[in-house]
Amino acid sequence: MKTLKLLPFLAIIVLFSFTSCSTEAMEDEITTIEVPSTPQAKLIEIEIMELINEHRINLGLNALQNHDTVKAVALTHTNYMIEEAHVSHDYFFLRKETLQANASANVVTENVGYGFSSADGVVNAWLNSPSHRANIEGDHTDFDVSAEQNEEGKWYFTNMFIKR
Repeated sequence: MKTLKLLPFLAIIVLFSFTSCSTEAMEDEITTIEVPSTPQAKLIEIEIMELINEHRINLGLNALQNHDTVKAVALTHTNYMIEEAHVSHDYFFLRKETLQANASANVVTENVGYGFSSADGVVNAWLNSPSHRANIEGDHTDFDVSAEQNEEGKWYFTNMFIKR
């Protein structure tokens, strides 16, 4: 009788012994980020950065400086999300390591978004989310944003913040 009670528990152990977490599997696939050249800023990207800095200044926080390396790293993730057709923070640890090595970053955070058609729309969505707002209002020195459209014209966004 005791063996029958243990059967579900043993089944769970066996199941987890043979499956791997998708995050672990994905981490094995990509081990570095090659920093591309920095593209020229789009109007929507400039507007996003202006709105974020305006918000920070209204709170008495320092305005953030745009940073080419941050923009280039953000672009790699925006392109990845478009390729995957999925909004995510996949491989954040690699973007963080890249910015630590190439931009002297001590702190790295990011906001991502999808489908907004204006700078106001995406920034307001981030400000209405406690975790995204915390990134915007965080103790950072630099930031940048990548906004790219997929084949259907839908926008994907990666907004990264660093403290040097």
